[in-house]
Amino acid sequence: MQFRPRILDIRHNYNRQRLVGDLGAGATVGVVALPLAMAFAIASGLPPQAGLWTAIIGGALVALLGGSNVQIAGPAGAFIVIVYGIVQRHGVGGLLIATCGAGVLLMLMGIFRLGNLVRFVPVSIIIGFTNGIAVLIALSQLKDALGLPIAKMPGDFFGQMQAIGSHLNQWNPTALGLAVGCLALLFIWPYLLHQKSPIQRFDGVTVRTFARLPAPVVALLTFTALAYFLHLPVETIGSRFGSIPQELPALVWPELSWDSARRLLMPTITIAALGAIESLLCARVADQLATSPSHRKHDPNQELLAQGAANFVVPFLGGMPVTGTIARTVTNLRSGATSPISGLVHSLVLMLIVLLAAPLAVHVPLAVLAGVLLFVAWNMGEWREFVRLRQFSNHYRLLLLGTFFLTVVFDLMVAMEVGLVLACVLFVRRMATLFKVHATSADGLAWRLHGALFFGATDKLDVLLEAAQTVPVGSTMTLDMAALFALDTTGVDSLEQLLKALEQRGAHLALEGMQPQVQSLLERSGLTEKLNLAR
Repeated sequence: MQFRPRILDIRHNYNRQRLVGDLGAGATVGVVALPLAMAFAIASGLPPQAGLWTAIIGGALVALLGGSNVQIAGPAGAFIVIVYGIVQRHGVGGLLIATCGAGVLLMLMGIFRLGNLVRFVPVSIIIGFTNGIAVLIALSQLKDALGLPIAKMPGDFFGQMQAIGSHLNQWNPTALGLAVGCLALLFIWPYLLHQKSPIQRFDGVTVRTFARLPAPVVALLTFTALAYFLHLPVETIGSRFGSIPQELPALVWPELSWDSARRLLMPTITIAALGAIESLLCARVADQLATSPSHRKHDPNQELLAQGAANFVVPFLGGMPVTGTIARTVTNLRSGATSPISGLVHSLVLMLIVLLAAPLAVHVPLAVLAGVLLFVAWNMGEWREFVRLRQFSNHYRLLLLGTFFLTVVFDLMVAMEVGLVLACVLFVRRMATLFKVHATSADGLAWRLHGALFFGATDKLDVLLEAAQTVPVGSTMTLDMAALFALDTTGVDSLEQLLKALEQRGAHLALEGMQPQVQSLLERSGLTEKLNLAR
């Protein structure tokens, strides 16, 4: 495939107006990424700097190498549950190996042009595991939101429920107040822009300008200052992790062995699969929302190459999995971004904040970050789809609910595997029901086939085998195949069985109106030649 990052397009039709838009959008999304990157890392069982440098380095690499104009990459909420589970079972070293391996798989997917395969994942499966992940993220944040003194949260659903339940009598009302206040502010903040908002009566221009500040940043600063100046008894980033280093990350070299690689195979595939789905869905959403005449639809294979490169590099700097992030990408787009320059600016702004203001982050209460993540979980889930289930088929309901419960109770990889297998089985069943065999004559010598004759539908030909037992000697059974649009080798075998049954009766078989795919397979299988010899 041709290697062409989208950033090379800025050589054409890139002007000062677009540059100003990219600079402003990049600065905005860089500030938005600050609390999210720290919150995602902490929720995943990692120090906050792991999320910050993942957003900085991963975001820059995807902007430089990616196939989308406005994609913003970094740590994502969808990976919290997966990363936490890997860290609990295999340690941070295992996470680094799995992320590097996932990067290699993503690059191979891009090289072999597998980017479009993600579109074959049914929307019901995507909604099911997205809602499941949102529930698990919310559950994982109850510990910090309630201020529970749990030293180490289990990685599984039932273990987390048991740990929370056993410590519920030790909840911290101050921590809960900060989390609820943060969550309330995040929900209320967007409404300050509305003209009907009561606060607009004071000074419209000032209020609108202030309300355009990113809600997570406002919540973080407001409640951190409140906790700091009132000396509230809550756990902070500093009390749990110590200070955040004001320096570039050091190189980390994980210990790789055949045994560790074997144990980490499924986590590696999980990270790669989710990274591909999340990134390409994010890029598709951006394409649908973009209104700029300079916007071009993303190249999925180039995007996978970039995501793979980022995931391969970031672990050596102590980072976590990188993927496209819908919330930050949409913020970037709506802030005026038109090219990957905004993604580079986002990384630069975030790096300057880390290098210059890292000491201030130690005062951030973990309950506030929990409130931010609870808000992320709420926005991540497509909860209305549960209400709309009655409008869809039983197949759709089974896929969505099955994937949802498997994601919550087991893990994402099990949900994806079972969901995809179930989707294939249901698709085969559906296609089989669409295949029809109709008699077009009363003597049973003329029939018409409709649909796809494949392994799941060959039992429908039993009626022809029964009719073949009663046809007159020397007669010809004719099959009209003009409406048969697909045929597989199992279907060819069934037609051969029909031919043998007719030959035993001294009768013949004739096929008419064959579509190109059907005729080609019959010729390659030799059935056409057998029919000609039989005549």
